[in-house]
Amino acid sequence: MNLVIVESPAKAKTINKYLGDDYKVLASYGHIRDLPSKNGSVDPDQNFKMEWEVDSFSKKYLKEITDAAKDSSKIILATDPDREGEAIAWHVKEYLDQKKLLKDKEVERVVFNEITKKAVVHGIENPRQIEPYLVDAYMARRALDYLVGFNISPILWTKLPGSKSAGRVQSVALKLITEREHEIESFNPEEFWTLSVKFSDTNNNFITASIYELNSNKIEKFTFKNKVEINEAIEDIKKKQFSITDISSKTVSRKPLGPFTTSTLQQTASSRLGFGASRTMQIAQRLYQGIEIEGETIGLITYMRTDGTNLSADAISSFRDYIKENCGKEYLPSQPLNYSGKKAKNAQEAHEAIRPTDISRSPENVKKYLSTDQNKLYELIWSRALSSQMESAQFDRSTITFTSNDKGTICKSSGSILKFDGFLKIYKSPSKEEDEEILPVVSKGPVNIEALMDEQHFTQPPPRYSEASLVKKLEELGIGRPSTYASIISTIANRGYAEITNKRFFPTDRGKLISAFLEKLFSRYVDYNFTAGLEDQLDEITTGKESWIKVLELFWKDFNNNVTEVKEKRTREVLDLLNDSLGDLVFDKDKDGNIDRKCKICSNGVLSLKNSFRGGAFIGCSNYPDCKFTRPLSKAKAAAQAQLAEPKFIGKHDNGNDIFLKNGRFGPYLQYEIIPEEIENETKDVKKKKKKKLKKETNDNLKNVSIPKGIELETVDLEKAKFLCSLPKSLGVNPENQKDIILNTGRFGPYLKCDNKSARIENVDEIFSLGLNRAITLIAEAKPGRMSSSIIKDLGEHPEDKKPVRVMKGQYGPYIKYKSLNATIPEEKDPTDLTMEEALILIEKRKEYDKNKKSKKRKSK
Repeated sequence: MNLVIVESPAKAKTINKYLGDDYKVLASYGHIRDLPSKNGSVDPDQNFKMEWEVDSFSKKYLKEITDAAKDSSKIILATDPDREGEAIAWHVKEYLDQKKLLKDKEVERVVFNEITKKAVVHGIENPRQIEPYLVDAYMARRALDYLVGFNISPILWTKLPGSKSAGRVQSVALKLITEREHEIESFNPEEFWTLSVKFSDTNNNFITASIYELNSNKIEKFTFKNKVEINEAIEDIKKKQFSITDISSKTVSRKPLGPFTTSTLQQTASSRLGFGASRTMQIAQRLYQGIEIEGETIGLITYMRTDGTNLSADAISSFRDYIKENCGKEYLPSQPLNYSGKKAKNAQEAHEAIRPTDISRSPENVKKYLSTDQNKLYELIWSRALSSQMESAQFDRSTITFTSNDKGTICKSSGSILKFDGFLKIYKSPSKEEDEEILPVVSKGPVNIEALMDEQHFTQPPPRYSEASLVKKLEELGIGRPSTYASIISTIANRGYAEITNKRFFPTDRGKLISAFLEKLFSRYVDYNFTAGLEDQLDEITTGKESWIKVLELFWKDFNNNVTEVKEKRTREVLDLLNDSLGDLVFDKDKDGNIDRKCKICSNGVLSLKNSFRGGAFIGCSNYPDCKFTRPLSKAKAAAQAQLAEPKFIGKHDNGNDIFLKNGRFGPYLQYEIIPEEIENETKDVKKKKKKKLKKETNDNLKNVSIPKGIELETVDLEKAKFLCSLPKSLGVNPENQKDIILNTGRFGPYLKCDNKSARIENVDEIFSLGLNRAITLIAEAKPGRMSSSIIKDLGEHPEDKKPVRVMKGQYGPYIKYKSLNATIPEEKDPTDLTMEEALILIEKRKEYDKNKKSKKRKSK
């Protein structure tokens, strides 16, 4: 008997079918050992010796593996083909060796890039040994993360109470988010104007052109800085006579994009499908491990954690055959296209790019076997991979040049038309390039000025990071690796260091404070170049160029000195350092441009950073408790709070009463007086208990309506206020079930409700323009059941009793809910990436913990 060990039971089930009765395939359920969460798990004084511990929930599955290993002649370690997979294989081998189960047994390491019969059989026939350099790189990375976390986090807890922890790479990502926020907060918009001219020729063709040169001076972005300058330009142009002096046309090619890597898949799935990084990886994992198709489990895509852009020769050959047969010879380039030069910084290129395992399985053919999200992602991967081997798209681009009679002023108008769709036949582009204005057929000669159109603009601050743009930036800087991006992002959000609103990262005040703390006191270890350089060193360990012990020694010497210095600082000293560090980002300036920290209430108090365990960072007065002045850390929030110190009159409600915008304990809200008839209607269908409560709250006939998070207060006009006050409201009838689709807003933002389905509206501004068709689509894509604000993910039914297993959002972090049992999710694990198999392990772990706890109580009694 041959024992094959993989990570997941889903993968084990599929591979077992391919290999037959001579093989037994078991799952390790991920890592079987890890560093215990206590001091001393990594000992720098003993060559960074690591103390590994078998997790209690792994014991059950390890017993199954050890029992099978006793009766096996060969043990095949077939974990994933990456650094983590190599580490799991090493851990399993070490564990079996300690149990003295490897004597006289063959131990082989095999990898396959896709879960298909051909790939699995080929992998089994071509075994190798565990690569020690890959294991060394894993050890170094794990030790680094442990040493940073277990040395900086306790300092955070003491110096900034309420903070959770600081990770090596997550801290750098948080720095990116907070720096972008500081750029936005300190941004001063600049005014500029643009001018375009509408011409007509003798055949009454109208063409709008932009000014290219004015009086022999090239027009730049800030050529016209105000209305006076633009008016002078208009008067100048009015005096001139123009003619069409040149009509040029050329063919422009647009080449196809390369097949997906992990990061480009996450970025594109975010921009096109609205999927977060974790959601994308979770769906891709399922497509990789296998989908049940006509009684057979088939892996639909290749391994999804990769930074390689190359494709195998077999894949390219099959792609070219498919293109020739289904699209036509004209869509097939003479030679296969190569994307190996378009790799990311520090790319390992150990695996192929992400592609379908069989290109003949088109999205249309497999649609009935996939969920809606799975089909969307598969179609994206399939079309991107196939189109990467197709001909370029061709556009006819025309430019018409208008020149004044004195030759000093030139205007140009450009337009393009799609001539040959090429790869766009398969991979539709969201770009509007092919939809640009098509210019009329004109000839050279005089033209008339029909109109001059000026437009005022203001420069915009850089946009906040989305998940896609943050992944792109991390990749550009060479920070993190494909397999880590999703967990980096979710960790920042789950620790409360940033909030995601309208799919953009907004750092919380606590996040800003922690980022400033690390920047001031551990500046080297959140430096982009240092972190990227460390990644380079870890990569060099994989090739044998660097010793993992040497890399750790160089890191630990300076880092340990830094930790010792910071530990000796008092909390007040740390906050004073942060006052200087954050400076004009959190404090106002006086008329002379100097930072003003005078208290706004008492005469001699000084404003300073303060921190509370529950509320996080805020600005308070040094004369506390005599002076109780406080304000938020963010100047923008403080300004908004100050604006609403007094109620702001918005306008009249439809019932004739005034609507006011106010600020309360839980944020801004609208308030207006309800007429008696409305009160009666509101309480009509409410239970007696709720009726009493409502009457108590509305005894002064006032109605309060919260402003959903993400809506800028300055944009709340009478129209929007009336709309918010009208909620909940019906958008129309759902043709699927003839039930009303109700739009409403709650504690966690706007949502739709129809019968037993609820759908959250991600973009809060969309509620003002949401139509029935869009609402029907959102409801159709939603899963049945109540949309709980605390549910992060519904994993499905427990295999034993069919009770629901859910990932929940709790006060102290995410956890798994199963009946009355709550199981903690490890901090390093992304809750949105959690699978049912992993949840079952954590549930068993919790049961065992509760059982041990009860037995200890009995013994003590």
